[in-house]
Amino acid sequence: MSPTMEADGPALAELLLQRLERAGGGGLCSLEAAAALGLEHQQLVGAVKSLQALGEVIEAEQRSSKRWELTPEGKEIVQEGSHEARVFDSIPAEGLPQSELMKLPSGKVGFSKAMSNKWVRLDKTADGGPRIFRAVESVQDSVREKLQLVQQGEAESLEEKDRNELKKRKLLTEVVIKTYWIQKGRAFSTSVTKQETDLTPEMIASGSWRDLKFKAYNFEALGIMPESGHLHPLLKVRTQFRQIFLEMGFTEMPTNNFIESSFWNFDALFQPQQHPARDQHDTFFLQDPAEATDFPMDYLKRVKKIHSQGGYGSQGYKYDWKLEEARKNILRTHTTAVSARMLYRLAQQEKFTPAKYFSIDRVFRNETLDATHLAEFHQIEGVVADYGLTLGDLMGTLKEFFTKLGITQLRFKPAYNPYTEPSMEVFSYHQGLQKWVEVGNSGVFRPEMLLPMGLPEGVSVIAWGLSLERPTMIKYGINNIRELVGHKVNLQMVYDSPLCRLDA
Repeated sequence: MSPTMEADGPALAELLLQRLERAGGGGLCSLEAAAALGLEHQQLVGAVKSLQALGEVIEAEQRSSKRWELTPEGKEIVQEGSHEARVFDSIPAEGLPQSELMKLPSGKVGFSKAMSNKWVRLDKTADGGPRIFRAVESVQDSVREKLQLVQQGEAESLEEKDRNELKKRKLLTEVVIKTYWIQKGRAFSTSVTKQETDLTPEMIASGSWRDLKFKAYNFEALGIMPESGHLHPLLKVRTQFRQIFLEMGFTEMPTNNFIESSFWNFDALFQPQQHPARDQHDTFFLQDPAEATDFPMDYLKRVKKIHSQGGYGSQGYKYDWKLEEARKNILRTHTTAVSARMLYRLAQQEKFTPAKYFSIDRVFRNETLDATHLAEFHQIEGVVADYGLTLGDLMGTLKEFFTKLGITQLRFKPAYNPYTEPSMEVFSYHQGLQKWVEVGNSGVFRPEMLLPMGLPEGVSVIAWGLSLERPTMIKYGINNIRELVGHKVNLQMVYDSPLCRLDA
């Protein structure tokens, strides 16, 4: 190996510049220069591109040319002869059984070509089966001779039909050679000087920038594409839920009032004023304005009576219901407060019409923030009001709802809610965790809640709610998350996040 073959980077570029200097006013072909320097052509092309990046040190014009090269099989024929010639040479004077000839490396191809050239003959009547004999005394291996001319760089001396025939036999191939014609540029130099890319404060202070060469700016170059924003994964899943509700014929409830009075959040839902959920450790109470003042007074009186004295077949809670407690403003603890307002509005119609409502929005709980609890989360709620609805209707609606989410394995467990009876918790089997996990709560609203609103007797309201952040919901929205972030999502990280812990 010559010393120049070990040259790389700046050293190789300087070798090219020195050879261009010796060429005088002429130029160099990159292919010829690579051969003279003992280099691979691509190595020299790399040096050319490096010099072009320095400015006008050289001028390089790309040129394309075609030439014929031998295939590996063609090179083998140049060494050992064509297949047909090898078959001819392998046949003795007494001939050779065809079955034995076909076992030779060149037997199949060579026999066909030798027969075509009338170099051999086949005697099918010979003893012991078909036998191959020579048909001529000697042969001229013209295929080998033509390939030798190509190897010597004289492919153009062959007729076009000969070249095409060799190409058809896959002994010859035409390749496109891309080369550079290299000439001196206006800033030609035999040494490579690294150009500066940044003008630093130190250069300005010392004045050294005057003696330095700076790389030219390319104002036509495209800048780096900025990373685009993405929807939050929960927003993607939220859109999926909303679409399911709309497909089932539900109407979305207005949920823009985060601040709610205790009356709508608790009292209207037949939740007693001494209930633990009303404690300041569970609920955010407002200081300004601390109390609400606008209530439908007739309805408020009926709510007071059902709490303190009972009615509509119920004995109530038998306590001293206080207006000042109902007037306290809070951050709503559930979107069921919105459902209560919508059902009251529905009851004020002259003629009752069945309705289906849903909501997806933020609620607030006075939790101590830790790895499994946040002070706010998103609640999903569905409500259906109609005559004669039963627990079976609730279970059927839940099955349809969760099936649209891709959740087919459901279980229902009896539960307690102050404003629903009967009540059920909903569980789904989680294939990833190999266990049943709670995905929601549901029930039939109590008459003590509905009848004071003015809804007709015989009207039932079924309802269910779940959190948008629950892990099973995230699992069934995980394809959306992968689509957003553009790379594989670690499911366990999602399950262990503060919003998705099973014990949250």
